[in-house]
Amino acid sequence: MVDERIAEEIRRHLDSEGMLSCAAAFRIAEELDVEPLAVGQTADEMGVRLNRCQLGLFGYGPKAEGRHKIVQPAEVVEPELAQAIHDRLQEGRLACLAAWEIAAEMDIPKTAVSAAAEALEIRIARCQLGAF
Repeated sequence: MVDERIAEEIRRHLDSEGMLSCAAAFRIAEELDVEPLAVGQTADEMGVRLNRCQLGLFGYGPKAEGRHKIVQPAEVVEPELAQAIHDRLQEGRLACLAAWEIAAEMDIPKTAVSAAAEALEIRIARCQLGAF
């Protein structure tokens, strides 16, 4: 069952293509004091697609053309960042939330963490919005 309070906010935040950005989904979660997953699930129930992942992993162009993500492997991964990533691995993967936490703790962009993970050939999993 769709939570109408969340659904109304989603409708207000849709972009010109009828999609909801990751950042907008997180703003909605914060404004309504709900878990981001509730926003993602409501969007899914409404048939609204998410785009512009803040880690750069999806929603930036057609997947069929290979332009869906903007993150590229980092040329250099600082040892401290590599260690922080390895310390938080669960079943060989880095959770989205853990990537965000590392970025906050190290005061670096979220995309720097995902670029480092790409370079280390570590997949990011468990999107906080439920997208992957």
